[in-house]
Amino acid sequence: MPSNFLSGAIAGAAGTMALDVTTYGDMLLRGRPSSNVPATVAATMAGKVGIDLGAGATEEQAESKKSALGALLGYGTGIGIGTLYGLLRPRLGGLPLPVAGTVLGLAAMAASDVPIAVSGASDPRTWGLSGWLSDLIPHLVYGLITAATVDAIAGAAVGGKTAR
Repeated sequence: MPSNFLSGAIAGAAGTMALDVTTYGDMLLRGRPSSNVPATVAATMAGKVGIDLGAGATEEQAESKKSALGALLGYGTGIGIGTLYGLLRPRLGGLPLPVAGTVLGLAAMAASDVPIAVSGASDPRTWGLSGWLSDLIPHLVYGLITAATVDAIAGAAVGGKTAR
C-alpha cells in the first residue's frame, strides 16, 4: 500500500509536468497567452474559505499570490489523481494503458474544469474547438504519462515486468 501511494504520487507529478510542458509548448507554437483562469479559480476558492489573498498586499503581490495558488492547486490535483490511481491500479487488472491514460486524463480534466465552471472563472460552453483541444490534449498527455509511470514503477519493483 505505501509503495502504491508513493508510485501514484510520483506518477501524478510526472504527469503534471508533462501537462505543463504540453501546455507551454502549445503557447510557444501558437503564440497564445497564458490563462488567468487558474488564478481566478484559486482566488474564488480562497475567498469561500475566508482567505483574502489581497490582505496587506499590493495589487501586484495579490495577483502573484493568486497565480501561485492556482498553479499549486493544479499540482495538487495532478498529484492527487495520480496517487489515487496508484492505490487503485492493482485492483484494475489488465486495463490497457491507452484506456487507463484516457480515463485518467478525462478525470484530471473534469477535476480542473468543474471548478472553473462552478466558480464562474470561465464558461466552458463558450470555448470553441480550439479552446477544448487546448484543454483536452494536455490532460490526455497527463493521463498517459501518469498511467505509464505507475506501470513502469510497478514493473521495476517486480523485476521488470509491468502490470499490463
